[in-house]
Amino acid sequence: DMKCFKIEDGAISNIFLNEACSSGCGSFLQTFAQALGYDVKEFAALGLFADKPVDLGSRCTVFMNSSVKQAQKDGASIENISAGLSISVVKNALYKVIRASSPEELGRNIVVQGGTFYNEAVLRAFEKEMGVNVIRPDIAGLMGAYGAALFGKAKAGAHARSTVLTQLELEHFSQKVNTVQCQGCGNHCQLTVNVFADGKRFISGNRCDKPVTGKANNEDLDLYAYKLKLLDGYRKAAAPANSRGKIGIPLCLNMYELLPFWHTLFSRLGFEVVVSPFSNRKLYQSGQATIPSDTACFPAKLSHGHIHWLCEQGVDAIFYPCMSYNLDEHLGDNHYNCPVVAYYPEVLEGNCPELKATKFIYDYFNLERRKDFYKKFQQTLDHYFPGLDRKAVHEAIDAAYDEYHRHMQQLRDKGTEIIAQARREGRRIIVLAGRPYHVDPEVNHGIDQLIIRQGAAVISEDSVSWHEQKFQTSVLNQWTYHSRLYAAAKYCTENPDMDLVQLVSFGCGLDAVTTDETREILQAGSKLYTQLKIDEITNLGAVNIRLRSLFAALEERKEDKK
Repeated sequence: DMKCFKIEDGAISNIFLNEACSSGCGSFLQTFAQALGYDVKEFAALGLFADKPVDLGSRCTVFMNSSVKQAQKDGASIENISAGLSISVVKNALYKVIRASSPEELGRNIVVQGGTFYNEAVLRAFEKEMGVNVIRPDIAGLMGAYGAALFGKAKAGAHARSTVLTQLELEHFSQKVNTVQCQGCGNHCQLTVNVFADGKRFISGNRCDKPVTGKANNEDLDLYAYKLKLLDGYRKAAAPANSRGKIGIPLCLNMYELLPFWHTLFSRLGFEVVVSPFSNRKLYQSGQATIPSDTACFPAKLSHGHIHWLCEQGVDAIFYPCMSYNLDEHLGDNHYNCPVVAYYPEVLEGNCPELKATKFIYDYFNLERRKDFYKKFQQTLDHYFPGLDRKAVHEAIDAAYDEYHRHMQQLRDKGTEIIAQARREGRRIIVLAGRPYHVDPEVNHGIDQLIIRQGAAVISEDSVSWHEQKFQTSVLNQWTYHSRLYAAAKYCTENPDMDLVQLVSFGCGLDAVTTDETREILQAGSKLYTQLKIDEITNLGAVNIRLRSLFAALEERKEDKK
């Protein structure tokens, strides 16, 4: 991967990694060299003598393959392809990862490091793009190891002794690697267990400490775990004695927040409410065949599995309304839902064949306009379940609004409680900011627990956003979930012990706007910005690097202030 660490006043102020794309890495060049039948050193040497390097842009590997094939068809030489690839790596690093607006932004005195810069063509491409001669140490590929050694030496103290294995120990070193599936909880993590000759073990792949310590992580300071418990309470609620029928509700997207509202409404009307379970890999795979586009975000794709599960339960109807608007929290210029959250029921209706045998209610509702909602919801019930008393419907709606507000207040109160406890114990507080559906364990991959393992407390953006009033942003602030995010970021800047980590789903176009705005708000308040992009692939190695880097940078800042 590629990493960019920005340092201000002697401490790391920001960290960037390449996210979905590997086309800025040295291995990218090595793979292409081998595909074209060359050793990477030979391939790089050829690139130095190119007369017309091919313009391949700085796109991801998939598109680059097509560009190289097209260049070959157009008669480009190997030399020019090699040079073009080296230039693309440099441009990807500068403009996609570091996001420099111009070469001058990086300064005029530059030292390069990393094994990729052993590649002479990459070094020359970097010099040409920057317009300066750069310094490449002869240990460029080992500078990270040297830095780690110096850091360890500085932290170890005068009387510390190295635990590096001796030559004799290395000659007799052995290990066995086993892959097992943990059965300690519902996550069923795929564990890699390394067993060494002295009987010691190293376990990786675990989202909590249970495989190592035998005990689950402490959830007292984890608001995400508390949210799941509250939602599970609705899922397991007893059915009415004389049920009018079974209403299925898929626990996906905005239902992670509105379940208390709809569950209460239908329960008060005498329906048994069947809620789909928290997402898991099996549920996701059960709905994969009906996903019409791979460009949709992962939380949206999961909804197909929830619909499939409900259809198998023999419910009388599945209720999943379209909602252009969310409830107005008066933090932004409007209170829209994003297009996916607002209208994905339309996609499900058109692509899930199992819905043809089940009544699917996906009418449009606006909960913010309460008087209109009384009328519109009554009309919907009259169409699907005629004969319901109007007064009873009106009372059920009032109870649903009350339950929603009670639920949200519970979250805010718990957030306040966690903040107070964390401060008493001297812990850092991390606002793990995303959307309501990021509490889904299959979506967040247990990132909240990774933060807990770092010794911090975890709260969510909706537990602190209410502290802020509407304020001016540099972007149009018209989405409810985004308004919360910006307000939470601003609140973090006002609290020294609080920092924000933003969860972003691949495929979310709107997050191209939210990430930059959130970064600007945090940086204006001298806070670090950390973004974690997540999707259906469970790769927590990179996430762990980001989180550990964040905590190390925060600790370094703390030491500098002393």
